[in-house]
This record gives sequence, structure tokens and C-alpha cells, in this order.
Amino acid sequence: VFELSVPGRPPMQRRALENKRELLDQAIMAIRDAQEAIQAGERPHTAIFKRIIEVIEMQNNDWMKGYYSESAREKISERQKLWSPELQERVSGEWTALFRDVEAALDKDPASPEAQALAERWSHLVEEFTGGDTEIAQGLSKLNQDRANWPVAAREQAQPYSNPQVWGFIQKAFAAKKT
Repeated sequence: VFELSVPGRPPMQRRALENKRELLDQAIMAIRDAQEAIQAGERPHTAIFKRIIEVIEMQNNDWMKGYYSESAREKISERQKLWSPELQERVSGEWTALFRDVEAALDKDPASPEAQALAERWSHLVEEFTGGDTEIAQGLSKLNQDRANWPVAAREQAQPYSNPQVWGFIQKAFAAKKT
């Protein structure tokens, strides 16, 4: 889905491409600096390699920024300071277990107590990421709804969590909770 125009702002796709171009320019400059140092017979400084790695890492995550408001991005940045490798491992394990449990319950009634317990676990994990912030939750929702347009590497990384039946079931469970 392409956003062709929003008054006063360039389309999201154009902004994303412009951001990517800026990151690519930074990566090219960092590689050029390393090449020039090597051609001059010098050993490139570790700072040059560090800069190349930083630019590449920014490119890997920069594509997600278009889904979040500026305010939400700032809040996510603050929340990332609380995120540790141990927390990431625990949360990844919880998502994996939840997806497995939802797949095992696909034949259940979405309004059943079992399905509602799964929806509650889902909500808890989403809230752990968002901190209950509605702006972050809205961006996360936009991000997930646009999975078809994710970069290939991101789609591959999310593959274990991509079963459309799981997503459909959990949406039905949330809808059943509201009624």
C-alpha cells in the first residue's frame, strides 16, 4: 500500500527511501575512508570500521521508523535502555511458546476461556514492549499490518511468528473479549 500524499508531509515511502539513501551515503563514505587509508599504505583506524558497522546496524533497523510517530520513536529509544540480552531472550522464549500454544488451540472457540487466556498472554507481551503507551502500540500495529512490505531479512527473522492462522485466531479472541 502506497501513501501518495499527506498534506504538508512527503509520502512515507519517499521518506523511508530518503532515509535509506542517507544511510547508504554514510556507509559509502565510511568504506571510502577505509579504502583511502589502505591505498595510502596506512592501516585503517578501528574508528572507521566501527563507523561502518554502526551505519550498517542503523540500516537494519531504520526501515521501522516510518511506522512510528516522532514521539513514539523517542519513547521506544528510552525503553530500549531498559532492554537487556537476558530480557530479550526471555521475551523471545515467551513469544515462541505463545505462538506454539495458539497453534495448538486453533480449533478452539475464540471466546473460550483457553483462547481468552492466550489473548491475555498476548496482551501482556505487547504491553511489555509498549509499556502501555498508545502511540507505541499504534506504530506497532501499523508495522505488523504492513508485513508484506518488510525488508526480506526482517521477514525471515519474523518467520517463526508469521502464521496467519495464529494472527487471525488471536484477533478473533480479542474481538470475542470485547463482546
